[in-house]
Amino acid sequence: MHSGSQRASGLPHAIGAYLIWGLIPLYFRLLKAVPPMEVVGWRIVFTLPVCFALVALLRQSGEVRRALSDRRTLGLLAGSALLIGTNWLIYVIAIATGHVFAASLGYYINPLMNVLAGTLFLREKLSPRQWVAVALAAAGVAVLAWGAVSTLWISMGLALSFCGYGLVRKLAPVESLPGLTVETLVLVVPALAMIGWQSTQQAGVALGQNTMQDITLALAGVVTGVPLLLFATAARRMSYSTLGFVQFLSPTLVFVLGLFVFHEPLRPVQLTSFAMIWAAIGVFCWDLLRARRSLGSA
Repeated sequence: MHSGSQRASGLPHAIGAYLIWGLIPLYFRLLKAVPPMEVVGWRIVFTLPVCFALVALLRQSGEVRRALSDRRTLGLLAGSALLIGTNWLIYVIAIATGHVFAASLGYYINPLMNVLAGTLFLREKLSPRQWVAVALAAAGVAVLAWGAVSTLWISMGLALSFCGYGLVRKLAPVESLPGLTVETLVLVVPALAMIGWQSTQQAGVALGQNTMQDITLALAGVVTGVPLLLFATAARRMSYSTLGFVQFLSPTLVFVLGLFVFHEPLRPVQLTSFAMIWAAIGVFCWDLLRARRSLGSA
């Protein structure tokens, strides 16, 4: 049971995590001259020392060693690493190609997909209101498939990969930071391969060409590690249902950035899809609120 003071202490961490995730398109915009695959490669490489530093600071090296020595845990984390790496690549491509709304929509769909995945794979039961929310979200995706099929892969790719990531991490018996450290170790070899491949191209690697660009690339580790640590802290200190409300801060910020900073044109079919997803989220949040009230009165 989470007390009021615990919720209060966890809320700033949750808001901090989702604020960073919501504003991250501005960071990737600074790297628009760098090919997306190279951005992801450097992001993985620079995340590793941040993970090592945090693991040492929080004295969690024992958990990292246990995860690496357990074959089942390592297998699960290799799977989750592949999913989060795919998610990062799709997101960077979306921002680099100016499809900010598609990225926003993907993360609006994600929590509703999590609910559905819990039913399909974890035998959790959906309430009638949650089924309505899932149906509305499915209608929104169908509208996109009909009128904006060229960007549907971005929204669904982000939602599916992050949903799959969350599902695998739920099965892996390891905390957030040690898990991320092992995932990053798994991804380092393909990351270095991507950077190596880029070095053979005419443009060469981006690192070392521009001081400001070098600093921005180096900050990728902090941009990746800090919000995940804040999120892990928030998840321990506050109820999952409260965290469910805060998570919509991130795609809302991305949507606002797409509209007012990136000046991406909002097509009618996209607006219709967003309206359906927003309605689904309204039903979803209503259900969460009723569940919290019923628990509070129990």
